[in-house]
Amino acid sequence: MKSSRKLWQWLAAIFLLSFAVLGWIGHEIYLSAPPIPTRVVASDGSVVFEEGQVMHGQEAWLSAGGQQLGSVWGHGSYVAPDWSADWLHREAIGLREALAQKAFQQSYATLASDQQALIGARVKSELRSNTWDAASGTVTLSVERAKVVRELVQHYTGLFGSDTSLDVLREQYAMVKDTLKDPADLKALPAFFFWSAWSSATDRPGEKDLSYTSNWPHEPLIDNVPTTGNGIWSIVSVVLLIAGVAFMIAWHSASKEEDDPTPPAHDPLFELKPTASMRATTKYFYVVIGLILLQVVMGVVSAHYAVEGQSFFGIPLAEVLPFTVSRTIHTQLGVLWIATAWLATGLYISPALSGHEPKFQALGVNVLFYALLLIVVGSIACGWIGTLQRLGTNFSFWLGNQGLEYTSMGRIWQYGLFSGLMIWLGLMARGLWPALKKPSESRGLIAMVFLSATCIGGFYASSLMWGQHSHYSMIEYWRWWLVHLWVEGFFEVFATAVIALIFTRLGLIRSASANAAIVMETIVFLFGGILGTLHHLYFTGTPTSVIAIGAIFSALEVVPLALIGFEGYRNYQRSQAAPWVASYRWIILCFVAVGFWNSVGAGLLGFSINPPISLYYMQGLNMTPAHGHAALFGVYGMLGIGLMLFCLRGLMPRENWQDVWLKRMFWMLNIGLAMMVFISLVPAGIYQAWASVSEGLWYARSPEIVQSAVMHTLVWLRVPGDIVFAIGVLCLGVFALRLLGKRRQPEAVGQVRTAER
Repeated sequence: MKSSRKLWQWLAAIFLLSFAVLGWIGHEIYLSAPPIPTRVVASDGSVVFEEGQVMHGQEAWLSAGGQQLGSVWGHGSYVAPDWSADWLHREAIGLREALAQKAFQQSYATLASDQQALIGARVKSELRSNTWDAASGTVTLSVERAKVVRELVQHYTGLFGSDTSLDVLREQYAMVKDTLKDPADLKALPAFFFWSAWSSATDRPGEKDLSYTSNWPHEPLIDNVPTTGNGIWSIVSVVLLIAGVAFMIAWHSASKEEDDPTPPAHDPLFELKPTASMRATTKYFYVVIGLILLQVVMGVVSAHYAVEGQSFFGIPLAEVLPFTVSRTIHTQLGVLWIATAWLATGLYISPALSGHEPKFQALGVNVLFYALLLIVVGSIACGWIGTLQRLGTNFSFWLGNQGLEYTSMGRIWQYGLFSGLMIWLGLMARGLWPALKKPSESRGLIAMVFLSATCIGGFYASSLMWGQHSHYSMIEYWRWWLVHLWVEGFFEVFATAVIALIFTRLGLIRSASANAAIVMETIVFLFGGILGTLHHLYFTGTPTSVIAIGAIFSALEVVPLALIGFEGYRNYQRSQAAPWVASYRWIILCFVAVGFWNSVGAGLLGFSINPPISLYYMQGLNMTPAHGHAALFGVYGMLGIGLMLFCLRGLMPRENWQDVWLKRMFWMLNIGLAMMVFISLVPAGIYQAWASVSEGLWYARSPEIVQSAVMHTLVWLRVPGDIVFAIGVLCLGVFALRLLGKRRQPEAVGQVRTAER
């Protein structure tokens, strides 16, 4: 007990200290973020961009699809360009030509090498010189540069408008005509792109060759190259990873691991009778399967747009389902179905753990279901309608599509989801409270489930921390609180604790050892995981300290994943512990798959892009979705499916349980995912990384690369994996439908037997 108490104290200390540092970093980002000029003027006094246009342009881009339509500072989708890199390169080329004509009355290409070097130095000097005046809030450009900027304004206005000369380019970017209809939005949009590129090239005040985005993106024309700190902290992160893995293996080898107990002769949960509230969770799981199917369809459509930007095998699908909509739905559903599976699992296990069914618990579970269903359907429908009708920035922010990856739903729907999570937390508390009050060997595990549930509910509030007019750097800061901490942090702690409880209830591990192990695992995970959030923020207008802290802790975040394989093997052994455990075989193997994908998707592929020097060249390229698909579905998706199957095992008639469909589902999903990642996405990411290192990020995201024969071939190579994966999802659907063949008789409310031992 004393040892367990110390572990809890360590967990509390690490939690508080880590968030204190993360909060301090947020304050530093707020102070040092790239300034937003009130006006951009030419040296002759003419106005290039008027007051308020940069912020208006940011809102216009987000309402047009935002991070679903290309990216800014590397965060977003991958068919259209990174607009900051695209603008920066176009501006450098245009200014180079303008200065060559002014100095030598010749095109730059015809100049002698020494003349080209002179012009190149002038381009670098002009783009890197910081002319921001804090007193007036203005940025001043040379007359030549202002002329180039005005030409680029015409290009981007025509691209997001209806300029027919840009139809081919628009199709290559998977865009539609009149992406923005409001003339004021079209006028303001280029100001935001200019500012994002200006921040990427202009030196910070008092610094030389160090831009606001730490010289990201790679642009050789102005010597935008990795900083010294970028390289040094990358080396430190690799050394820390090796040392951490060595320490973890040595500690694991030296520690005498307690043997698992002798399993019971019979299934301890065989007599568990679901209560009314437990039975009410059944519909959650069937909706989860429906959402997975819809996500797969939207993923296929979105991937195909990389080949045909406005059509689906010749069908002009973009007229009703443009790329920005299909990708928004695809990414949003990935989070929503996984979260729904885990939330329903929490509602299912609460009465089972406590042996108590609170009054009106079933009513609460039903009300929450329909509220969540309204939020899912409403947010998707409003985002779709808003994009098709081009209903403007206010509609997009409040009801439609905020344009932010994984957090795209309008603010009204976010308020609704936060309220739903608070209801869920209340239902969890009511169900678990008797078990929390009662002394038992498993009370620590139950406490961890409840605390992680509290964090899941509370930390969703981070999605409400930015506003419609917030600085883009601060939007990214809070967005990654949600995506990294909410999804990759507290949900994982919750699921890990629930899995441990399942194994203890089955009698396959000891409660006492599971208590200490879960707290220790949470300490190790959160020690790197909380501050590891910063690796997403290296180049988003943040201070250089973010690179140092993010590099260190993102390396430590990977360290515990080195031992996940051992845990996966132990789980596999547990699936063969006794004859009756065979009925849980495919549930346990889902947890084994989680261990595999944690090591490969989160560990191997994650660390391949996490060091600053790697991310400098690969941010915004296909190595990111390779890591994202392997980690999001492989880890969190397989967790959600495993937990869902465990609950359905206790809810549905066991005589309808057919392992043959689960076997097909398991292998098809995992083989299909592996094919998708390693045959298509990883090679595409490596090919783009070569282009980024050799020429610059603009080139890696240009039509010359994205629409090349190599990339088209790699996109088509996704098809076999997609088909295998889709068959796996269909097998899951068939399995679930067959469970409905014969329903068990409803039990009386409150009738529940637990597996307390």
